Amino acid sequence: GRRRQAPSAGPARYRAEARRLSEAVDRHAWDGEWYLRAFFDDGAPLGSAADAECRIDSLSQSWAVIAGTANAARARQAMAAVDAALVDRERGIIRLFTPPFDRSERNPGYIKGYVPGVRENGGQYTHGAIWVAWAWTLLGDSARAGELLRMLNPARHAQRDGWSYAVEPYVVAADIYTTPQHYGRGGWTWYTGSAAWFCRLAVEQVLGLGRQGDRLLLGPCLPPDWPGFSACYRYGATEYQITVTRDAGESRLTIDGSI
Repeated sequence: GRRRQAPSAGPARYRAEARRLSEAVDRHAWDGEWYLRAFFDDGAPLGSAADAECRIDSLSQSWAVIAGTANAARARQAMAAVDAALVDRERGIIRLFTPPFDRSERNPGYIKGYVPGVRENGGQYTHGAIWVAWAWTLLGDSARAGELLRMLNPARHAQRDGWSYAVEPYVVAADIYTTPQHYGRGGWTWYTGSAAWFCRLAVEQVLGLGRQGDRLLLGPCLPPDWPGFSACYRYGATEYQITVTRDAGESRLTIDGSI
């Protein structure tokens, strides 16, 4: 006979599990000023202020915000720690973590196989750098998000120091080195993963243009020095002409001249 399928667990069970995981993270993974990155098999933490290598990692902080489960005060404190420890404004680089793995006896996996400061091992891993800016948009800090968006722009890297950057200025580099002898050099360009996330950051989070099913969403997070923008949004055979302007008063939505 036909095998009977188990009944669906239903959304209530998964919401309860999400709450349980969120509470466990806040209870066990908070290090005092930011979230730990992980735990080794013996239970030792990774990404703690007590560590000599990988003291703070951006991924745990960004995704605490993006996942929408972190305690609000802790989320802001963790992102402030990222800003202080991992953002190099002078050279326009957002490190994945610091310090890089080098002489530690513990083995975090393949990441330690990279030279310190190259790719994920303490360099700018652009996926992670984009998620830092993404988290700031969710926290409503448009000034910080706009600043990081400009830092991530490959054209800005080429303008800042093209000889050191040494890769194409018109495509997103997957990583930028922080090892001293190659500081600021881009690596692995034409990497569509980072490029796609960069595009989504600019369009969905900063301009605020998105879609949910058949609904068009508009929720800009414009940097303070942006007066607004115009966009043509195509959905199916329809084109929407959208204009957003900054207004000191209340937010208003006008469609075809009607509020």
